[in-house]
Amino acid sequence: MSFAPPTPPKSWQHLPFFAQDLPRIAAHLAQSDAQVLPPATQVFAALAACPPQATRVVILGQDPYPTPGHAHGLAFSVDPDVRPLPRSLTNIYKEMQADLGAVPPNGDLRFWAEQGVLLLNTALTVEAGKAGAHAKLGWSRLTEQVFAALSDRPRAFLLWGAHAQGFAKYITSADHLILTSAHPSPLSARRGFFGSRPFSRINDWLKDSGQTPINWTTPERPAP
Repeated sequence: MSFAPPTPPKSWQHLPFFAQDLPRIAAHLAQSDAQVLPPATQVFAALAACPPQATRVVILGQDPYPTPGHAHGLAFSVDPDVRPLPRSLTNIYKEMQADLGAVPPNGDLRFWAEQGVLLLNTALTVEAGKAGAHAKLGWSRLTEQVFAALSDRPRAFLLWGAHAQGFAKYITSADHLILTSAHPSPLSARRGFFGSRPFSRINDWLKDSGQTPINWTTPERPAP
């Protein structure tokens, strides 16, 4: 099954990854007979939705959902008609309910991105049915460079689990909010994710910084 990723968003094209690493990754994926997720047109959806100057919060995931029809290019997010929700997202919503008293009407988190929340995975593709299959293709270099680029002014970074926390060293300079806890996966959520209150803590920090808090729970447009 041929695969050709789209042109990177203009606002991020200056990152060396796109000239130095993407051609090799794209060539590897083009040679594979396996189904690659998400669809090629959505590989850079998270970056397209959040130009650097608009990004206020970064939530780092690991790789796209490997179930066909789930991943659409934003970490942890799924299309609005996906039921049941992936288990990690279910746990995210449990914590949000405890933290804020409400949750979105479905699993589509694109309205977060519209407010400056970059939902980035450390691998932007995955083989259908094989979680982590593309973890070593070199996508992580993009995460490193995105974190370095977003270190130019204070932002909030939400790093769930050891994998995400391993990228903290690429966040340079001071005054960022860096929140860490266990991953919302069913394997680890009860080891420190539940009770971590990330959503209200980010909003408190944004308000203290003179910024508008994130509306985590209510899309402005009607839910499909």
